[in-house]
Amino acid sequence: MNWDLLLSFVPQLLAGLPVTLSILVCSLAIGLVLGALLCWARMRRAPVIAPAADFYVLFFRGTPLLVQLFAIYYGLGQFEVVRDSFAWPLLREAWFCAVLALGLNSAAFTSEIMRGGIIGVERGQIEAAEAYGFSRLQIARLVLGPQALRIALPAYSNETILMLKGTALASTISIMDLTGIARKLSALHFAPFESFIAAGGIYLVLAMVLTLSYSAIEKRLA
Repeated sequence: MNWDLLLSFVPQLLAGLPVTLSILVCSLAIGLVLGALLCWARMRRAPVIAPAADFYVLFFRGTPLLVQLFAIYYGLGQFEVVRDSFAWPLLREAWFCAVLALGLNSAAFTSEIMRGGIIGVERGQIEAAEAYGFSRLQIARLVLGPQALRIALPAYSNETILMLKGTALASTISIMDLTGIARKLSALHFAPFESFIAAGGIYLVLAMVLTLSYSAIEKRLA
């Protein structure tokens, strides 16, 4: 392995770091908001909304992320109604399609993580809060929310790291993120080993930073 070549790739790969992080942050934001709505719908068990939310979670958890990404980026443009809609200027952009695909996928897993955290809180504590005359909002804010957060946080940290690794798929639709630049360097210099080892090292550092950050939050909540 050519270590000098590998080290020379690092500054070039870091140019794709803002793209990778922007996709990660935006997709997690979409996943968090939509996941909370899905969790609420599934916990409420409304006649129509709950089955639809269950199917959404089943679909996005049961199909590959790469297939979802290709379906959004390549598939939606096949429909004239989509091309004529107000959303087409966004849907024809690779970056937005990557964020949308990852965000929709993350929402399914996030809703299940939230649901598990809520179910994990002992029912007796909620009943005790009701006996003290707490409102539903107070129970959610003071009893249910903090404990569910502690239960769900380790699983959500894993979801964040999975989404970080999932951003590498964005390179398959011509986005110049970390992996996209690694593929370009590999083709230019005929050095796939060095380019992807350097990219993997950057992903590893990012994953370590996320892991330490979530560990610090977990210790504070404990």
